[in-house]
Amino acid sequence: MSNESKIIIDDDFKSQVAAEKEALKKEAETAPPDAGEQPSAQPTQMPPASFELLVSTFATEAMMALGQFPNPVTNELSVSPDHASYAIDMLAMLKDKTKGNLSDAEETMLIDVLHQLRMAFIAVKQQTPPS
Repeated sequence: MSNESKIIIDDDFKSQVAAEKEALKKEAETAPPDAGEQPSAQPTQMPPASFELLVSTFATEAMMALGQFPNPVTNELSVSPDHASYAIDMLAMLKDKTKGNLSDAEETMLIDVLHQLRMAFIAVKQQTPPS
């Protein structure tokens, strides 16, 4: 008996793969030329501007700087307390500047996000050795 591995592929599997290839080929032939692709001439659809989105943007930036999310460019986790502090400070400034102009839901959301980010910042700061 030989030590070579044998790959056994039955005819049903071969015919299924062939049928799938044929279906994909027909789908590609009948689809419009740019179907499924993002046209480069048209910008991507952006969500509507909102207070919640602005807060979410700074909160995401802070969380990424706290090593909670991977950097979308490098796909790696990194910790940058200074960057996180800046994003948190921006949200605190936004809270101060919008005082009295927010709905109850917006104010509550901003207060909660700031609290959560500050607690995460303290936890990361305690784990990070001094530079």
